[in-house]
Amino acid sequence: MSKLLNTLIEDARVWQGHRQTRTTQPAEPTGYQALDNQLGGLGWPRGALSECLLDAPGIGELQLVLPLMQRLSHAGKTVFWLNPPHTPYAPALARDGVNLDQIVMIRTEDSGDLLWTLENCLRSPVTGLVLAWPGKLAARDIRRLQLAAEAGSNVCVLFRSRRLADQSSPAALRLELEAGEHQDLRIKVLKRRGSWPGQRCTLAMGRRADLPVTESNRVVQGPWSASAP
Repeated sequence: MSKLLNTLIEDARVWQGHRQTRTTQPAEPTGYQALDNQLGGLGWPRGALSECLLDAPGIGELQLVLPLMQRLSHAGKTVFWLNPPHTPYAPALARDGVNLDQIVMIRTEDSGDLLWTLENCLRSPVTGLVLAWPGKLAARDIRRLQLAAEAGSNVCVLFRSRRLADQSSPAALRLELEAGEHQDLRIKVLKRRGSWPGQRCTLAMGRRADLPVTESNRVVQGPWSASAP
């Protein structure tokens, strides 16, 4: 029992009110230093769920995961898109350095199919990243997906409604996203392992040092329609 408790504390799964705990869980850098600084110098947790909560698609949430898509797709890992609200515009993704051979988009018919597909994508050894727009999820469904993410040790980002910000969730990381001025994205950390919530940062999307401002960068922010040229 003592060994198990020590393991849980080291992984920051037991909250200790008197101090913060630096998690030993593996993570992938977000590609945005300002955000990584607010996440304990880590980034997107691997083997765990992350939630991005927003009012509507197209505020820069895809630009937020673009550096991770670039890195994992060129490492030969598959990036799954499940039920995106709009059809991805492949030429823009290619221009921004994403290996399209590693991108797989899946649309499911109902919530049961979505959960089954999500779970299997998360458990697959070929998976590097799962991006999903699941709609309504029960707490037991999120716990089920969390177990699948742990088994696959990959990154999963769920894009969900900002109205869920006040609800509890077993996800390891929860970010509240809000559109700012001049393509800025305001981020509030609602939850992360091993630390108090409430950290904030603002990212100037498309103006990272290694990502010049171009028309394709603006397109990658989405949303894109099925009839995009």
